[in-house]
Amino acid sequence: MIQKISMALIGALILMAGCSANSNISQSEDQVSFITLDPGHFHAALVQKTMYEGVSPTVNVYAPEGPDVKDHLKRIEGFNTRTQAPTNWTEKVYTGDDFLQKMIDQKKGNVVVVSGNNSKKTDYIYKSVDAGFNVLADKPMVIIPEKFDLLLEAFDTAEKNDVLLYDIMTERYEITTILQKELSQIEPLFGGLVAGTPDNPAVTKESVHHFFKYVAGNPIKRPGWFFDPEQRGEGLSDVSTHLVDLIQWECFPGQIIDYKSDIKMLDARRWTTSMTKEQFSKVTGLEPYPDYLSQYVEGDKLNVYSNGEMNYVINGVHAKVSVAWNYQAPEGAGDTHYSIMRGNRADLIIRQGEKEGYKPTLYVEAVNGSEIAAQLKKAVQQTLQNKYPGIALEQLTDGKWKVVIPDKYRVGHEAHFAQVTEKYLNFLEQGRMPEWEVPNMIAKYYTTMQALETASK
Repeated sequence: MIQKISMALIGALILMAGCSANSNISQSEDQVSFITLDPGHFHAALVQKTMYEGVSPTVNVYAPEGPDVKDHLKRIEGFNTRTQAPTNWTEKVYTGDDFLQKMIDQKKGNVVVVSGNNSKKTDYIYKSVDAGFNVLADKPMVIIPEKFDLLLEAFDTAEKNDVLLYDIMTERYEITTILQKELSQIEPLFGGLVAGTPDNPAVTKESVHHFFKYVAGNPIKRPGWFFDPEQRGEGLSDVSTHLVDLIQWECFPGQIIDYKSDIKMLDARRWTTSMTKEQFSKVTGLEPYPDYLSQYVEGDKLNVYSNGEMNYVINGVHAKVSVAWNYQAPEGAGDTHYSIMRGNRADLIIRQGEKEGYKPTLYVEAVNGSEIAAQLKKAVQQTLQNKYPGIALEQLTDGKWKVVIPDKYRVGHEAHFAQVTEKYLNFLEQGRMPEWEVPNMIAKYYTTMQALETASK
């Protein structure tokens, strides 16, 4: 029997079912039907921030009783009741200790969305594909090296059962990253990626995040387990997933990365971010610290293993990834990203600091005295503008340019979840993914697990 978490809440969700412009979505046997499994992270809700053609508006949710699922439903209710472009999701909720087995037995959908406590995620993924479900999983798919083999088995099982297992890589859809990749593929301009050295890598990706921030216009509420590395994962195994993915995706587009032969971890390190009891309570609503965090508390401060850095070689190219978490961004700022791809003729650099108004901005800088002006203008006019009308150049100094990007392409992090989901739905329609996606997902998680092992020694 389906248990009601909140009669008023579920009733509101159901009443909103006819309020979206997408209410004409047809029901059919081959229609995609989402199942949300144990949603403990707000990313689970962001998959449903919009409606999708060919996807049933009814979503079955299976979760243990508690605040995580209640918060998830409130977010969906917010999407359904917003003034502009409301969604029309109907959430059918089952809560109970046997929620996972109930999902497997009832089979009330064909795509399981997994975004929550990361300590359980690899098991959830394996059991879902083993039961014949397609899986769209939030990163990371694995947070400890001991579970890496289970992830390998999950991919093998997905192939045997003819289902698609895919992770949500939102950063591939950020416009400056897309353009950085595009320009790096124009050899007369970029000159090809240098090999680099450990001290001066060919590619560097750095990311700064914040525990307290606003999502969908509201202050975020994070679960207590988010601050436990055994449940959420460390910086090296969580956010670093995105950066490792971008290095593979940008530097070796369409190429299969063999994790056994193409990756060599050189060194890695990890460190903590401290927060007060008041800060912890503000972002979680919890007081005092839960018992499972006691080992990370000194005095009244919580020390979170959220930061990490790795240096490694991939396909003969030196790469560096670093992730840092602060408590809250300065006024007017937010999460930031820095990236450089070093070429023989030009460097492609993304900066997102105060000078850029905290907006990701792409720069092109000539190196080794290269004359790149003509090639850069040609690349923008003949390649970028055809795909992204309105893209322009601003020369800053001799040999340095800024790529001017219209605001219409800056859709924001939350919108990227819909773009990833649309891509995944296309894969489902085709019945397959590009041949490089699965081996490169495996290579990506092998890299983060190797970094964590190295840093922990």
